[in-house]
Amino acid sequence: MNPTRSTPTHSLPTMTAQSDRPPSPPAPRTWDGRLARWLVMPLRDTAVTPNHLTTLRLAIGVAGALCLAHGGYGPSNVGAFLVVLSNFVDHTDGELARISGRTSRVGHLYDLACDAIVTVLLFACLGVGIERGGLPVSPSVLGVVAGVSVATIFFLRMRIESLAGKSGTAQSFAVGFETEDVLYLLPLVTLFDVALPFLVAAAVGAPLFALWCGHDYRRVVATARGPAR
Repeated sequence: MNPTRSTPTHSLPTMTAQSDRPPSPPAPRTWDGRLARWLVMPLRDTAVTPNHLTTLRLAIGVAGALCLAHGGYGPSNVGAFLVVLSNFVDHTDGELARISGRTSRVGHLYDLACDAIVTVLLFACLGVGIERGGLPVSPSVLGVVAGVSVATIFFLRMRIESLAGKSGTAQSFAVGFETEDVLYLLPLVTLFDVALPFLVAAAVGAPLFALWCGHDYRRVVATARGPAR
C-alpha cells in the first residue's frame, strides 16, 4: 500500500542507502510524537511498513473495545489501557512514514479509517459494558450516539483536510499535548469508576462538536468555491 523504495545497488551499499533516505523531517511538537519517532527509528530501513503499524494500532484498539464491552472493573481497566496504548501506537505509523519517505494517500486514508473505527468502538462498547441504570436512556444508546457523532467528526475533518490541507484540521496545542490526547485520561475514568458520567458527557459533547465541524465544513466549501458571481 505504500510505495516501494528503490533497491540499493550492490556497490557502495551504505552510501546508496543513505542517499536514498529522505531529508530528516522536523521533530514532532508533541511528547508522544517524539517518543514514537524514537521508537520507530530502528525500523526505518526494515521491511516493516507504516501500514503494519496502523494494523497493529487497529488490533490493539479493537481488543481494548471488546474488553470495555465485557464490563466489570478488571476488564474495563484492561480495556482502557489497551485503548490508550492503541492511541499511542497511532503516532508510530506516521512517524515511520515521514522518516522513511514511505508516505502514501492510501496509507493516510487507511490510518483515518482505523482512527474512526477504534474511536467509535470505544464509545459504543463502553456503553455496552455499563450495567447500571438510573437513566432515561440506555448507556448503550448513549455510546452509539457518541460513536456515530465521532464518526461524523472524522468524516468532516477528512473532507476539510482534502479542501484546506492539514492546516485546516490542526488541533489545539499546549505544552506538548493536542486535544485528542485527552484519551490518555481514559484509564482514570475506569480506575475511579466514573465511566457513566464520562459517557453522558461524550453523548452530549460529541454531537455538539459534530455540528460545529459541519458549520466549519460549510465555511471551507464556500471559501474553496470563491465568491459567487
